[in-house]
Amino acid sequence: MEATIDRFDRKGKPMSDHATRRRFGRAQEDHIHDPYQVQRKPHEPTVCTGCGAIYHQGRWQWGQAPSGARRDQCPACRRIADQLPAGRVSLPSDFVESRKVEIVGLLRNEENAEKREHPLNRIIEIEHTPEAMVVHTTDIHLPRRLGNALKRAFHGELDMHFDETGYFARVDWHPPA
Repeated sequence: MEATIDRFDRKGKPMSDHATRRRFGRAQEDHIHDPYQVQRKPHEPTVCTGCGAIYHQGRWQWGQAPSGARRDQCPACRRIADQLPAGRVSLPSDFVESRKVEIVGLLRNEENAEKREHPLNRIIEIEHTPEAMVVHTTDIHLPRRLGNALKRAFHGELDMHFDETGYFARVDWHPPA
């Protein structure tokens, strides 16, 4: 026998699956959990010992730390310390060689624009190998933004992959043929 969980509206009547999704939203169903987010909210205010971001009003943000604030590491600084990125962007090194300064500048500008509003979205490192330039990030959203900036600036193609089970985003940019 299969167990079912019924949802009821405010009047106590059973709700259809469609009505349940409409009322409770897909965010409840499709929530992807970042293992670096703490299980409970930090005490407010908390200041990050690594970057100085402040946990205030339910989110990490930039600002002046009030006196007496607790001290702890934010999820981004923990990822950086553990050297465990949540995303990566790769570009072929033969394309990067002659444009390295321009590309790194573009990537850093995009990071700074994102980081102003979202302190946890950062570049961990930019690694240069003989095959590729690889950019490691602290979150799953910044790789897409970086990839889109590369595509706007240099055209080409993007391959994006999101691994839900491992909370990891991979973006591969390929120059135009």
